[in-house]
Amino acid sequence: MKTIEVQGTARVANGKKGAREIRKTGAVPCNLYGVQKDENGKPVAQSFTVSQEGLRKLVYTPEIYSVDLTIDGKTCKAIMKELQFHPVTDRLMHVDFLEITEDKPIVMEVPIKLTGLAEGVKAGGKLAANVRKLKVRAPYTQIPETLNIDVTNLGLGKTIKVAELSFEGLELITSPSVVVCQVKMTRSAMSAAAKKEE
Repeated sequence: MKTIEVQGTARVANGKKGAREIRKTGAVPCNLYGVQKDENGKPVAQSFTVSQEGLRKLVYTPEIYSVDLTIDGKTCKAIMKELQFHPVTDRLMHVDFLEITEDKPIVMEVPIKLTGLAEGVKAGGKLAANVRKLKVRAPYTQIPETLNIDVTNLGLGKTIKVAELSFEGLELITSPSVVVCQVKMTRSAMSAAAKKEE
């Protein structure tokens, strides 16, 4: 997994009013949930801000990153956990980060990549990916940039489900019944099959 650097500034003004003032300056209110817990066992959040530009490469990309997050000179490893966009303008409104360590497993969505030429495509079918990402659990050092899925033996009208997949060092969290990809029948494939039967 690639790493990206993000620079933040600690903020004191919390609440809706404080967040509105921050957004007026072109910055984005953020929270970092760390490995530290309060007396009730809940994660302790650190409030900070990042410029819109400082988040652009992290947010507007299909790739996944671990983040070297620096807040007022103090750096930690984190991942982007949750995003909030304005319902009308699509402007980035809020970001939650989660502090990570090398030994503690995290849950992350990883993009899939279909490799090979499917048998069903050779027969005239069309390969379709039903999902773009799968949820996995592992220490962040073991999480790859993509999950490569070999479709070479996938026949016409056949599917690959999550239950059929396994990746070394990763636990798949996505439901086993989810269809990851399939080779759909096309008119040309149907006509070819009909001629074969005749």
